[in-house]
Formats: sequence, C-alpha cells, structure tokens
Amino acid sequence: MAPSRCPEQSWESVWSRAHTPLRQGILGYRGFRVALDGPRSRLEVPDAVVTLVLGFGSPLRVRGVARCGAAGEKDEPTVSRSLLAGLSVKARVGTHDGHVHGVEVLLQPWAAFRLFGVAMHEVADTVAEPDVVLGPRAGQLGDALAALSGWSERFALLDTVLTDWGAAGPTCSPRVVWAWNQLRRTAGTIPIRRLTEQTGWSWRQLNNRFREQIGLSPKAVARVLRLRRTLRLLADDCPLADTAARCGFSDQAHLGREFKNMTGVTPRRFLLLRAASPAPAAAAVDRIPGEVTSVLLRT
Repeated sequence: MAPSRCPEQSWESVWSRAHTPLRQGILGYRGFRVALDGPRSRLEVPDAVVTLVLGFGSPLRVRGVARCGAAGEKDEPTVSRSLLAGLSVKARVGTHDGHVHGVEVLLQPWAAFRLFGVAMHEVADTVAEPDVVLGPRAGQLGDALAALSGWSERFALLDTVLTDWGAAGPTCSPRVVWAWNQLRRTAGTIPIRRLTEQTGWSWRQLNNRFREQIGLSPKAVARVLRLRRTLRLLADDCPLADTAARCGFSDQAHLGREFKNMTGVTPRRFLLLRAASPAPAAAAVDRIPGEVTSVLLRT
C-alpha cells in the first residue's frame, strides 16, 4: 500500500499485508515515522489483536485507563522503544515525545501463540517489553529492521523471520481457531454455551484452551468484539439505541456502561474526541484499516 504522509512530512504511515502463507494469522504490518513539535497521547481501545511494536527511535509510554485518576492508585506505565501487547478488555493510553519510528505487527491471537511460542494469558491485559517475553530474538529482529533503509525491505524481512518462528512454534488447536472465528463472525453475539457445545469440549476445557492460545476467556473476547462493532457503527453515525440493539446490548444504558468501563470515556465523549482531531492526524490515527482503534487525546 502507498504511504500516507502529511503535507509537512511530519508523519508517515505505511501498511502492508504479510506474504500469502502468513496472511491467515497476520493481519498486516504498519510502518510508522512521526516527527512532531511536542508530545502526543492516544487512547487505544480494545481491538482483539495482539500487537508487536519494534521501535527504532524514542521510547513509548503505555498505561492502562482503568486506574487513571482513581484515588489512592497509581498506574505504572511500560516505557520502551519496543512493546508486546496482548488482548485486553481495557483501553490503554500511549504517549510519546513526538519522535517515534518503527514497525507494528498485528496478529490474530492464535497466530501469536504459534509464532511466539508463549501462552497468550501471559501477555493478556498487559504491555510488556518483547525481550522479556520472547527472549533476545525480539531485540535482534528490531535491530535488523532498523538497519534497513526502506519499508519494503523491512516487510520482506518480517515475512522471512516470522515464517521461521512459526515453523518452530507450537500448533494451535483447530477447535480454538474455529471458536475464535465464530466469535468474530458474530461480533461476539453467539451464546457461549452454544459455542462450547459445538466444540465438543466442556466449558472448562474451552476456557482453559482460550486462555492459553487466545489470552482471554471466550466471554471476555465476546465483550471486545461487541465493542469493536459498536465503534464501527457509531463512526458511521448509527444512533446509540440502534447500535445497542444490533450489538447485543439490552438497551442504550447498558451499551453506555460497558463502553465507559472498557474505554474510560462515554460514547459521546469518544466521538467528540474523534471529531476534534485535525484532518491529517485523523487520517493516520487508526492502526487497523477499516477499524476504529484509537483517538488522539492531545495534539
């Protein structure tokens, strides 16, 4: 895909698909370079994606929103050039000093289990330094990417390295992948009891396998997927009451409570923040094409 750049050349974002054998599990690669006049913060909503960021420049600071401003509680941010973020039911706030450069790898969680060879519950609801979870291979890959001069060369190296990691990784259960795809297909509205029955497992077996190979329980995954559909509909100006009905909420109030619990803001506030973003910045704020993933908090 052609790079997106602002006229002042203060940022660019380049999206690429993985090569064909990897596409089922890797949603894509996103190269980014930002050179702004001051710090920026973004609210990143739960997105049902495992994200590996391999950075070349200044560090990123990421913290959860659940405890932001809560009396007596402090949220210790993760500060690093490179980050590994698993699935989460809570939004996060990412901040940088205005100068960041690197590559994001966006993965289906079962593919992350296969490629990384770690239980996904170890990175669920958290953001970690990749070397801590994946060992020195993560830092070695980041250094190799930084040494290359162009995005196409970097994406080609990712294809090669991730293919090798996958060949050496564990096998993901076909029943887990099937159940994950059913949850995605129904945007989290399929009853968990029906999903369990159709896998042929007990509830406990399904829950344990999901935590290992996806990171969250099926019920928690369903919450995230309902939120994803809610964000898409609201971004398309669907009324709140209609959105609530289409996404499986009991009513508009139920949607509002769940939305604020997961993102830290109300639906109305989220849409106002999206609308207030300057046009060039808004064009690059979402990390996944076709999805609502982020909103600028400071510009």
